[in-house]
Amino acid sequence: MARKRRGQPIHGWISIDKPSGRTSAQVTAQVRRLLDAAKAGHGGTLDPIATGVLPIALGEATKTVSYVMDGIKRYRFTVCWGEERTTDDLEGDVTAISEIRPIEADIVSVLPEFIGDIEQVPPDFSAIKLGGKRAYDLARAGEQVTIAKRQVHIEEFALVSQPDIDHAVFEVMSGKGTYMRSLARDIARRLGTVGHISELRRICCGPFLETASISLETLETLVHSAPPSDYLLAVETALDDIPALALNEAQADHLRHGRPVRVQDSGGRSFVETGSLVEGDVLCAMADGQPVALARFADGEIRAVRVLNI
Repeated sequence: MARKRRGQPIHGWISIDKPSGRTSAQVTAQVRRLLDAAKAGHGGTLDPIATGVLPIALGEATKTVSYVMDGIKRYRFTVCWGEERTTDDLEGDVTAISEIRPIEADIVSVLPEFIGDIEQVPPDFSAIKLGGKRAYDLARAGEQVTIAKRQVHIEEFALVSQPDIDHAVFEVMSGKGTYMRSLARDIARRLGTVGHISELRRICCGPFLETASISLETLETLVHSAPPSDYLLAVETALDDIPALALNEAQADHLRHGRPVRVQDSGGRSFVETGSLVEGDVLCAMADGQPVALARFADGEIRAVRVLNI
């Protein structure tokens, strides 16, 4: 009996402009179905209400997802003053109200307190695991949720506009694991009021930008009218922040088969031009313009960490 086909070996990235109302997992699954791809994963969860940049890795690109998740992200969000909600966004139930509406000068004056390395408590409705269960499952079941503070990094936090007295629009550049819903909740409390996020959009996720993202509808059209090379980004797109190292085919074959590549012989003659690499550096090994492996420079050798079978 013939083995059932499980999708095509498609490798690369697509940056989707996620619509509101869909989970990141749902969007990823739709992209996988549209392309009939064997494997797919996303580079950082967005809340269901959120829109914007959702990088989706296909095939061997899934081995580089961690580099996107660890990268800098930029968000634009709107805080609605006067109501705190269970989810810290507009989907939750109201738990507190306030008549206080902060003015621009007061908002700007407290922003520096939220820049740099700060501590925040993630929302009760989050994917963090507590005792083996997701916090949002516990919260939905009415159970007590207690999440410990964690340190996150905020690179930039700016007030963009105040459309009316009830709303303020912010832009944030942050590191891994930062919750915009927690920022909205905490800045409202700091200003002596309460608030929640009413709109949230990710405009940058590592090397993936809002301007280069496409809608699911556009992708569906492209799938039927253009080759994958017209809309797929290279596997190494996610590796912009790590150095690339050129190898010849024989050296690349060593890495593919789990063997290290010596940088120099015993007489000091160079086999590989390592440039500015230093001990412990992670790199992308390349051959003939194609990525071969994520590798590490250690003890005078290039050692494969993850082989990319492209």
